[in-house]
Amino acid sequence: MALGQIDGRTDLVLERLIALHPKVIDLSLGRIERLLAALDHPERRLPPVVHIAGTNGKGSVQAHLVAMLEASGARVHAYTSPHLVRFAERIRLAQDGRTLPIAESELVELLEECEHANGGEVITFFEITTAAAFLAFSRQPADYLILEVGLGGRLDATNVVAEPAVSVITPVSIDHQGFLGTTLAEISAEKAGILKPGVTAVIGSQDDSALDVIARTADRLGAPLVLSGQDFEGFEQHGRLVYQDGAGLFDLPRPHLFGHHQFANAAIAIATLRCLTPDGLTEAHIATGLENAEWPARLERLDEGTLTEGLDPGVEVWLDGGHNEAAAKAIASAMVELEERAPKPLKVIAGMMQGKDASAFFNPFIGLAAEMITVGVPDQINSLGAEDLAEAARDLGFAVGTAASVEEAIDQLMSREPGPQRILITGSLYLAGDVLKRHRGYAIRPS
Repeated sequence: MALGQIDGRTDLVLERLIALHPKVIDLSLGRIERLLAALDHPERRLPPVVHIAGTNGKGSVQAHLVAMLEASGARVHAYTSPHLVRFAERIRLAQDGRTLPIAESELVELLEECEHANGGEVITFFEITTAAAFLAFSRQPADYLILEVGLGGRLDATNVVAEPAVSVITPVSIDHQGFLGTTLAEISAEKAGILKPGVTAVIGSQDDSALDVIARTADRLGAPLVLSGQDFEGFEQHGRLVYQDGAGLFDLPRPHLFGHHQFANAAIAIATLRCLTPDGLTEAHIATGLENAEWPARLERLDEGTLTEGLDPGVEVWLDGGHNEAAAKAIASAMVELEERAPKPLKVIAGMMQGKDASAFFNPFIGLAAEMITVGVPDQINSLGAEDLAEAARDLGFAVGTAASVEEAIDQLMSREPGPQRILITGSLYLAGDVLKRHRGYAIRPS
């Protein structure tokens, strides 16, 4: 695991915490429940929680929620994973009207407090760091906590929150089969594990098999559902977002986050807010949030920095950390939208982790990408090799080469075909984090 800290003391404590369990992932609630009890149950002293599960779109929905609530003047904490460059990105606290990464000094103190309370017992890195996040959120006042599930839902460490204010499940698709199940129904059952008795749940658009599992779980628990396409909808009209539910219609600006799929993500966020604060947010607050939301490495066009230095003004470099088939479809759709606005050859630089279905990820780019270069994911022992990834692309008919780094890949593309082109770097959030670190150091913009 690449930690990428500024503060050496933070690195040291995080390395010690990683060593507390032989596995990175071992889904269970017992270990974190034990630690939280030793910490006097900070999970019971949190601000009202919006708990978000799903396969794709969790982070974007969170970014929209945070920006819209901030626009209303609310104080908002947020929890997400993994981080891109600094671990502190995972724990963001309400500070001076913004939701900003926790200070490194405060982070170290919380991690060491949890390490001491754990007493050397076996616990995963995500579990003990989630406990540290709960400590932070319980000690600093806020109006809301937007809490993103790490993996799955039912046995995820965040699922110790017994009574969230609202639950959210974004679209569910095939991913992490080694931990969540091999079928969409099995994976959906894990995601539906965050539903709680009597707690309203906002559900994004789902395949029928996923929705059936979620609906049956909700019915058993008595959890009211607010369903996309039935109780609310959001769609693009004349370049704007039109949102409609039983309470009325909003005519809103286009989301700042790029890609047609962000209209659906924004609609999920708005529906969630209508459940959370039915009288608290105005159309103006929502519009401001749409325009201000930021979520690095999700269809982000890279501005001035190391990777774009010296490139022709007609060259665009885009970055997205998507790593499964559903994400690839959304990314490819966004590239089509860009092509319709300003035609340019699309070149893809891809790096992926082992266990991911590279062929399924590449498939949406058939006929769209003029060329592909594969790379390894730096500092990740579970990275797919560049040549193995290239073979998967060749089997689909892509013109493909390999490179030792993203910088070398860009150099190859520019030397073969100078002039205007659109370069997309994608396939892994770990790769995206490394790109941002190389491109602009540690200047990750907070959402």
